[in-house]
Amino acid sequence: MKRIVLFVLGVLAVSTSAFAQGSEGNFDRALAAAPRQAREGATVIKWNPDFTYETLRKGTNRVVCYDQSGLPTEQPFSSQCTSMANLDRVAQNRKFEVIADRAERQKAIDAAEANGTRVKPEFGSVWLTMNGADREHARIHTTIAVPGATTQSMGLPSDNKQGGVWIMNAGTSTAHLMTPGE
Repeated sequence: MKRIVLFVLGVLAVSTSAFAQGSEGNFDRALAAAPRQAREGATVIKWNPDFTYETLRKGTNRVVCYDQSGLPTEQPFSSQCTSMANLDRVAQNRKFEVIADRAERQKAIDAAEANGTRVKPEFGSVWLTMNGADREHARIHTTIAVPGATTQSMGLPSDNKQGGVWIMNAGTSTAHLMTPGE
């Protein structure tokens, strides 16, 4: 009887330890794209299949991070961080991303843009995405949301031909600043 109790306690200890490591590992993966100075205070969430999310760790700043590895349209290793204010936009993006046909997906996005239902990201918020085949080969891509921005309103070009910062998707809710080398 003692052996059975010791065995059960041993199994529980190992499985609890493995679960704790797995959860922390998921946090590390979710936080991979977070800026070093924001990492400790970032909120960590997990997206559900119904486009809602669960908060795994409540943060103390406005940064929210999540693991999106292996989801449709994502690399095998993919972590993203943005402002808490952008979660409705992310949920809407995820709804579009399940449309497998790229042309159909773009049609749906364009329709939402045209009829005014496209959720706007927070102006000036940063989107940090770290993705690649694996963590070792992943790179960080940074954009800054400027919904509705145009060359006229910001004084920045709408293409990368000048070699500096430029507005991609100018004039739309998807407009964002691109930086060279990203």
